[in-house]
This record gives sequence, C-alpha cells and structure tokens, in this order.
Amino acid sequence: MKIHLLSAALLTLSGLTACNKPAETAGAPSAAEGWEKWFVNDLGDAQIVSGTATYTVENGVLTGTTTEGSPNTFLIKGPFKDFELQFEVKVDDELNSGVQVRSKVAKEGDPVLEGSKSGKPPPPGRLYGPQCEIAINGTAGDFYDEARRGTWWSILTGTEAVRTEEAKAAFKKGEWNRYRIVVKGDHYQSFVNEVKTADFKQPGDPEGHIGFQVHGIKKETGPYKVQWREVKFKAL
Repeated sequence: MKIHLLSAALLTLSGLTACNKPAETAGAPSAAEGWEKWFVNDLGDAQIVSGTATYTVENGVLTGTTTEGSPNTFLIKGPFKDFELQFEVKVDDELNSGVQVRSKVAKEGDPVLEGSKSGKPPPPGRLYGPQCEIAINGTAGDFYDEARRGTWWSILTGTEAVRTEEAKAAFKKGEWNRYRIVVKGDHYQSFVNEVKTADFKQPGDPEGHIGFQVHGIKKETGPYKVQWREVKFKAL
C-alpha cells in the first residue's frame, strides 16, 4: 500500500512539474534540428560593410539605425550555400530595408559584373547580389538585384505571377512581420507572414553572404531604424 501511495505521489509531482514548464510552440525551430539563433546577446561574428550605419543588440532585438550621408550598410555573416533563414522584422515607414542572400563583397580590381546596370565595377567593399525586400510599399518579399542589375528577380526570371495582390499586401505596416527565406541549389523562395512572395530559379550565385541592410537616406532626414528579432538560421 505504501508503495502504491508513493508511486501516486511521484506521478502527481511529475504532472505538476510538467505543468510548470513553458509550453513549446508547435513547429518552432530548435537547436536539436540544426537551427542556430543569431543576435541573441550581441553581433557575434557578423561584420559591417559598405557604409557607416550602426547596429546594436538589446534584449534579443537587432536594431539598425541610419547615419546621414552613409550609403547602404550591411551587417554580414557567412558565406553560405543552401539554407533556410527565419526572422521577424519591423521597419520605420520612411525607410526600406532588406536581407541579402548569397551576396559578395566587391574587391579592388573586380571586373564589371554580369548584367550590371551601371556598366562599371562596384566600388571595393560594396555588397552586391540578391536581396529579399523589406518595405511597406507592396514589394516586400520580392528579391532585388542589389548593386548589380538594379531590378527585381521576379521580372528577370518571368515569375511576376507570384506577386499576387495577397503577396503585395502581406507586409503589415508598423508591425512585426515574419519572414521565411529558403535558398537551395538554384531555387529561391520567400514567405512573408506565411504568404508566398517569391519563387524563382537562378544559377548565378551559388554561395555568398547573408546581409542585414540599413538603407542610405537623404540629407537632413532620419535617423530611422529597422529591427529584427528571432533570427534563426539552418544550413540545408
């Protein structure tokens, strides 16, 4: 009888302990599944290139702040090949931003890039390549060819049909917006608040940096900010 009472007590205690544990979100990325959390306490091994905007981390939130007179600035990690990247982002209405994928930093002596809109090599230190857009103007989630072709990958690849009215309205002004970017082989996809916003193939950039952009601003404006949180990365 004592044994049965002890077993019952242990089961009750076990149940109470389980009830006091924080609930896990269904489908949430975990380290056991190969996910890395970025910018939890600091910038880690990320580097700032191309401009002089500032980046800080506080309470798990990465904040990029504009600097008057600075060109586009990027906080980069990598290089990486195939991956999935998830994050939540919020941006001031006056600013647009983006996240570069498989992008490269120009070096002294680099040739003119294939398809270059300017017809000139990018200046040394400039990050260039595909950028997943962060903006309130209906372009969020599309990919822009930053500092190279100067146009949208949906146009370059004939996949404008993905840019539905639902996709254009997916980004919510003044709110935290959830992004999921999947790049595998030559296939690029993005989702904003679970709405597909890009789906195309292009083989030209097999590897490169991930870069969090703070856009340049006009004189006598700003400062403005863009913020990321819950940034998670998984190599595929």
